[in-house]
Amino acid sequence: MSTRQSTKFVIVGGGLGGALLAVYLGRAGYEVEVYEMRDDPRLVGPVGGRSINLALSYRGLCALQAVGLADEVLQMAVPMRGRMIHSVNDGTTFQPYGVDESQVINSVSRGGLNATLLNAAARSPSVRLSFNSKCLDVHLDTACVELSDANGKGNFSASADIVLSADGAFSAVRRAMQRQERFNYSQEYLEHGYKELTIPAGPGGAFQLEKNALHIWPRRSFMMIALPNSDGSFTCTLFWPFEGPNSFAAIATEADLLRFFNEQFPDAAPLMPTLTDDYFANPVGSMVTVRCRPWHIADRVALLGDAAHAVVPFYGQGMNATFEDVLVLDECMKKWAPDWAQVFVTYEAARRPNTDALADLAIHNFLEMRDHTGSRRFHLKKKAEKTLARLLPGWFIPLYTLVTFTRTPYAHAVQRAKQQTRAVIGVFAVVLVLIAGSLVLLGSR
Repeated sequence: MSTRQSTKFVIVGGGLGGALLAVYLGRAGYEVEVYEMRDDPRLVGPVGGRSINLALSYRGLCALQAVGLADEVLQMAVPMRGRMIHSVNDGTTFQPYGVDESQVINSVSRGGLNATLLNAAARSPSVRLSFNSKCLDVHLDTACVELSDANGKGNFSASADIVLSADGAFSAVRRAMQRQERFNYSQEYLEHGYKELTIPAGPGGAFQLEKNALHIWPRRSFMMIALPNSDGSFTCTLFWPFEGPNSFAAIATEADLLRFFNEQFPDAAPLMPTLTDDYFANPVGSMVTVRCRPWHIADRVALLGDAAHAVVPFYGQGMNATFEDVLVLDECMKKWAPDWAQVFVTYEAARRPNTDALADLAIHNFLEMRDHTGSRRFHLKKKAEKTLARLLPGWFIPLYTLVTFTRTPYAHAVQRAKQQTRAVIGVFAVVLVLIAGSLVLLGSR
């Protein structure tokens, strides 16, 4: 077993989770090699048509704050105070996220955030970053990674004491683990895909929609959302079924597209001068939920982020959960290293039940955003939750608040919300019985 001083890590994946992990390990003095299959995002910029901004909330900020990066990241973020719901008839309704105006989530550039984390990692002399290096396989018994170089330098290997996988939902490291006996794995795709479009900034860089909101056009079986960017533009994401009458398959021509947008998104369509070009140029992405166990092999290999628990994006917690993985892993390392087997056992026990709960929450929130956010009943429910939170502070905390604005473990948040709901229903039932009893007494006089 390697000692703390001599332990060498290989991180497969230099995206958000892998880069933040390298920051943590580098600052702790470990030798770290990061291998990322794509180009260095600091040199090539964002990849067109794919997730250029994300929602950063409390859990993610805690992980950034622990290494002194939260303030730097927030400087490039746009705070969103709530949802702006757009109806078909051009009306809008604002729904605050939190119980007070201090509770916001932050729209942040994926590319900018990735660059910030990579720069922070590179400042550690013990961290080495390699790009265009694709993981081909992992020898789990020796913690040796086989890679190929996209620049024509051929195949090579990287040996370490520990391999940490941050290489996404289709992880090459996890694929190697799946060949082991007693490794459980499942994946489930949504019947909806996504495509990204743009609302550009107006004259002088002005925001053409409310700046401090996440905009939603809920249309029952499909929806569109828009997140603000710091340059005044909005990244719009269509969440449509792959097949059916209101789907990607139903849009074959420019006329189909313009007719559909003018009917379904009449206030957004005039703000999208590049709609046709963006729609037919940008790819349709799929959304998958991944569950697996175990997340580690002895004291040599471990998974985190989407490699361990990919979730659909509708609770805005995918990146935040990954960052919290890094924070929890760091906490376990501080307590148990260099007993790496114990580190990984403790880390997985702390995280896996909660990311399983998050996976269910994310799917449920998709249905809520798509089908219910525009309904009067949903608005009344949210108002009732906020009223109870103000009247009973510390006792009644809405589920969304627990998930987004605290570090309450996801599974505990779900359980607490259920208990609160049962308690509120019980109180109302007692009140109704008392009122009915009083009416009977009054009627008998």
